[in-house]
Amino acid sequence: MATLALASWATNLTYANLTAPVVDAAVKSIYNWAGCAIGGFAQDAPQIALNTFRAAGFGGPPTSSILGLNVSAGDSAYGFADAQLAAFVNGIASHVDDYDDTHLATVIHPAGVVASALFAITEAESQARRGRDQATAVSGPEFLTAFVAGVEAELKLGLSVYPEHYDVGWHITSTTGSIGAAVAVGKLLGLDTEHLQHAIGIASTQVIGMQAFFGSMTKSFHVGRATQSGLLAVLLARNAYTSSLTALEDQFGWLHVVSTRENASAEFAELGKTWEIESNTFKPFPCGIVMHPTIDGATQLHNQTLSEGKSISTDSIKSIDLRVNPEVLVLTGQVNPQTGLEGKFSIYHAAAVGLLYGAATPAQFTDQVVQNETVVSMRKLVNVTTDDTVAEDQAHVSIAFSDGSTLEKFVEHAIGSLANPLTVEELRTKFMDQVSRQIGSERAEKAYNAFTNIGNMTDVGKLRTLF
Repeated sequence: MATLALASWATNLTYANLTAPVVDAAVKSIYNWAGCAIGGFAQDAPQIALNTFRAAGFGGPPTSSILGLNVSAGDSAYGFADAQLAAFVNGIASHVDDYDDTHLATVIHPAGVVASALFAITEAESQARRGRDQATAVSGPEFLTAFVAGVEAELKLGLSVYPEHYDVGWHITSTTGSIGAAVAVGKLLGLDTEHLQHAIGIASTQVIGMQAFFGSMTKSFHVGRATQSGLLAVLLARNAYTSSLTALEDQFGWLHVVSTRENASAEFAELGKTWEIESNTFKPFPCGIVMHPTIDGATQLHNQTLSEGKSISTDSIKSIDLRVNPEVLVLTGQVNPQTGLEGKFSIYHAAAVGLLYGAATPAQFTDQVVQNETVVSMRKLVNVTTDDTVAEDQAHVSIAFSDGSTLEKFVEHAIGSLANPLTVEELRTKFMDQVSRQIGSERAEKAYNAFTNIGNMTDVGKLRTLF
């Protein structure tokens, strides 16, 4: 019984069960999420979402923080909202740049949904506990345990239906994420096994997210809405709202409705034995992950071209030829993107900016850069060939120059992949770059210190006051 197995495992999980590598991966996942949520708030999508809710008069008492709002914690209540709205907005912001973490075996971005829901309820719950004069707030170990429970739940669930579930068109991050968020929040709030089963069921029936919306604001809406779904599911179940105790494995339950194949019982049997969070990776570039090998190769060729005294322009370059995995064109084949969000799903744009700028940061995926005449002209020089023998973390990139010379680069394992992960220093640089642009370098440094130290905190609900 898959639902019971998942709920039982999560209910019984303790911090002592977490190995040092699991804790390390969890902390990295959380501060990478925080950097994305703060930096991503600069995009239009999370701001439209927040302003829409506020203009409509929705929301309860402001218990939880909107991480990317550029106000100090003590400046104004404007930086806070009720837990449901905060989870929604932070979820959107953490995903809108496509800069978040990735579990490569399922292409799930696990932290966004789980952490956004969990952090919002943690702030609200800590405030409630202090109001009840309870000495014990939500501690770092308690938060990390709940986070790992939620991440493992969504990743094992994803493994049980991948690739069939994804191939039919579902956005697997949000479809599994709402269930992961429910497990995490339910763990934090102390639900027993049966109540957590009901919460899993309520979350599972709110399945959301289709790939038709990749390249639009609605892609990040999937993540924001999934955070709310998981959070609401737990609050309802805690108050005796019933569901199905076999919501996942039932003939007409989640596993059989959203996929043509499932292997949940076998995957859930590995809970606590094989930790999927240890296979989480972190993006060096804010775009579809299948484009990363090409960007890696293009930026290396940018540097090599300049070091050899050659120029990089549409006059000096005759063609840019790529040989990549077939999934690249399936997911990122937009030939003529018009917006920054569309550019994140264009292999042509990725190759062009990597070669022109020698970088692919959020600054290269704005509307202005996507519409830049030089970038547009360079995109037209890109030719893409797919090859089944090229792995998803590989790419062949070659440049033919107008003078007849050529340069080639084979990327065996792209930066950010499991075989070539970002270092701690590179993760810090990524965090500081995103966060400094939104709230300034001084507060970014404080935020980095706060989130990297989350495991040692006695009251995670006060974390936001540290920056």
